[in-house]
Amino acid sequence: MPVLATHLGAPRLLPDSCSRLGSRKSIRAPARSGLRIRAVLDLPKPTITNGTSPDKEVEALRADVLHELRYRVAPQSINEAKLYESVAWSVHNRLVEGLDATNDHWREQDVKQVYYLSAEFLMGRTLTSAVHNLGLGGAYGAILKDYGAALETVASEERDAALGNGGLGRLAACFLDSMATLDLPGWGYGIRYRYGMFKQVIREGYQIEVPDYWLDEGNPWEVRRPDTTYRVGFAGTSDGASWTPGDEVIAEAYDVPIPGYKTTTVGSLRLWNAKPVAEFDLDAFNVGDYDGATGAKRRADDITAVLYPNDATEYGKELRLRQQFFFVSASLQDTLARYLATHSDLAGLPDKAVFQMNDTHPTIAVAELQRLLTDVHGLAWDEAWAITTKSLAYTNHTVMPEALEKWPVAVLQKLLPRHMEIIQRINDEWLASIREHVEAKVAKALARPAPAEEGADEADDESDTTASGKKPAKKAPLDPVEEALKEYSIVQENPWKAGEMLVNMAYLAVVGSKAVNGVAAIHSEIIKTDLFPQFVEVFPSKFQNKTNGVTLRRWLAYCNPALSALITEALGSDAWVKDAGQLAGLEPRAEDPAFRARWREVKTTAKAALAARIAETTGYEVTTDAMFDIQVKRIHEYKRQLLNAISLIVRYQEIKAMSPEERKKVVPRVSVFGGKAASAYYMAKKIVKLVGAIGAKVNTDPEIGDLLKVIFLPNYNVSEAEVIIPAAELSQHISTGGTEASGTSNMKFALNGCLIIGTMDGANIEIGENTGLENLFIFGEAAEDVPRLRAERKDFTDYDPRYTKALKAVKDGEFGDADYFEDLVDSITDMTKGNDWFLVANDFATYMDAQRRVDELYGDQEEWTRRSILYTARNGFFSSDRTINEYAKDIWGVTPAPPPALTPTA
Repeated sequence: MPVLATHLGAPRLLPDSCSRLGSRKSIRAPARSGLRIRAVLDLPKPTITNGTSPDKEVEALRADVLHELRYRVAPQSINEAKLYESVAWSVHNRLVEGLDATNDHWREQDVKQVYYLSAEFLMGRTLTSAVHNLGLGGAYGAILKDYGAALETVASEERDAALGNGGLGRLAACFLDSMATLDLPGWGYGIRYRYGMFKQVIREGYQIEVPDYWLDEGNPWEVRRPDTTYRVGFAGTSDGASWTPGDEVIAEAYDVPIPGYKTTTVGSLRLWNAKPVAEFDLDAFNVGDYDGATGAKRRADDITAVLYPNDATEYGKELRLRQQFFFVSASLQDTLARYLATHSDLAGLPDKAVFQMNDTHPTIAVAELQRLLTDVHGLAWDEAWAITTKSLAYTNHTVMPEALEKWPVAVLQKLLPRHMEIIQRINDEWLASIREHVEAKVAKALARPAPAEEGADEADDESDTTASGKKPAKKAPLDPVEEALKEYSIVQENPWKAGEMLVNMAYLAVVGSKAVNGVAAIHSEIIKTDLFPQFVEVFPSKFQNKTNGVTLRRWLAYCNPALSALITEALGSDAWVKDAGQLAGLEPRAEDPAFRARWREVKTTAKAALAARIAETTGYEVTTDAMFDIQVKRIHEYKRQLLNAISLIVRYQEIKAMSPEERKKVVPRVSVFGGKAASAYYMAKKIVKLVGAIGAKVNTDPEIGDLLKVIFLPNYNVSEAEVIIPAAELSQHISTGGTEASGTSNMKFALNGCLIIGTMDGANIEIGENTGLENLFIFGEAAEDVPRLRAERKDFTDYDPRYTKALKAVKDGEFGDADYFEDLVDSITDMTKGNDWFLVANDFATYMDAQRRVDELYGDQEEWTRRSILYTARNGFFSSDRTINEYAKDIWGVTPAPPPALTPTA
């Protein structure tokens, strides 16, 4: 592509030989000439023109881009990076106008608003989604063409916002998009992390964590609000009625506008940055205490430095609690200030505000809202508690014990002494309120005759005497009611550390919320039967299911423009982008051979783009004739990337043992992994290393060639996903039954026509119900059998010989680093050293059977493609618009409130 001119007044082309500063190559492969691609992005859409004609609007935008380029960006030379900045600031201006108009309208109409509290918002890049949601993609594309650039390549200059890591943050981002698209009044609230979680670098196969300096070049997608600040305190003392913090920081607001699709509504994600009350202590500096002079700034900076700081140290644990309280307190103070600006009676707060706590990270909101209402605003305890429990709602996202946060009482007393008092009072009053219920339950249990046990009398007689023949002093009998109440208590003893008391934050959220929901049908049942059964007894109507969804804008229309163009052509309009149910109209086309051929051609184009990315990132060349098999998600033992890796060793060993004639029958496969292991997660980091080691051996083996390639793509993020997902033909969602709450990547893959291999876990079940279970490759033990199998795992001997051989190869050093991998292998083979908690050995044989079925079906490309089309056609249910509609109606009580002026036509 010719390089761009440096003369700002008249865009022109420079010779190809000129360098292009700061640019990155486009990752999208060109469409094949035989395929008519007219993406939904380029179809005519209404634009918000303030009464001007489209031509005048383009001219206004052109002038705006040039103004931003000349005066704000002010480059010495123009390249695509500088054009990105100029276009981004131009879009920013329109977003701010829309944001201000939206907030003015909501305030004038005095609407009820939802406040979505989340530690993560994995937003990805903004430019593409913003311009197309605004209906301005064609206009900006035309303007950039004047400079010899394309919107797609200019957009690739943007860095991903490092505000999240996994599905929790990506879901939150989808929800904000849907809230704005559905004109629902609401805000997201989170933290403005300066360095993200970390940038993942792979060096000699090992994961290395380095800071993600995503804000270094500025961020045109945020609006700093220096006039919106709140003090947030820590530590200090409490007298039982008021709190005197020992340390305070300032929370300063930054707003990220969120434009809805085909609407004038522009919502907001408000992020908090931590600042010291006093940035620099000159007196300390002047006496030589240089560390002390900047100590307050350093402590404030720590709070908003990194998502999920390593909690292997005491300071790391405390820092996580500081982060959570910091953004929760600032967000609650902000919403109360917004409410009190137009209302005088806090009793009406639940009619105008609802706070959705996204997992356990924000659940300190229960105690903080109660504190603000009583200590700051002077409400009586009972009145405040009634408001708190009508205003808060809690979404549980996990059944993993380590993710259900339990803070030591000692830590809470140290950092948040007043809140620990409030939690203790909440707990005392909660237990008192259910005592009669528990007494009746205990009495009923005691009334049932206990089953007789053979030999019990003899055992009792023997236990009555010691070795010396003396009878020991008998312990006082435990009060059965008090023992039963412990199951309901928010404050509990640590079963692994005698004497340490913990605050169960999930229990606090359940007691303090008006609604509790899971995120998939099976998960919502598990939280009722396994996590919170005692609470379900008390208030069964509080528990709901809200199956997750993803936004079709980013995850189909924008990331896969060729497929979206084909869908739009087949359905006759792009209405499906906002009404996902219309995708069902594709189902008859699955029987059309010509349509299937075009569908395959689109997939091949996407595979070429991913192949180019793989070559650019790893140096490995892969063929698009192979099946593209994908497992991209955070690295965790329960997600079982290890199971996938072992199967690839088996595949490699089997191909090596084949004759040349046998190898001709092998289905070629490119297996792609991506995801980050938490910095302190020892076993997960070993899995990353093992996958890389397998790839290093397999990919350079001349006997294997293109029959198998194993790829680990580093630093998986939203932008990587936008290349990977359109290219995927098989995606792996293979968690142990009953461990995955929902998953959302499975929905993204399914909507893009990718077949799934997986367990009956999370949203796989509902995807199977929609798509037809016969169209998924299902394997593995059922969730209800997992507890028993774990108990029996030490006695398990039915190891598949392929499993044993593959892991022996790892332990023998065939993939290098034998000592490094030893405990990883032992964890799933030697039950004196591990426990194979996620049942890799138990599920291996059925997993391999499912993989065999995959190979067989892939050999019939017509049938594979037919099923691929059915995946897209039958999974419109998994739109986040549907999910948010359900939240709005069933939990939030929030209704659409679009700004009335300039509403675009349908």
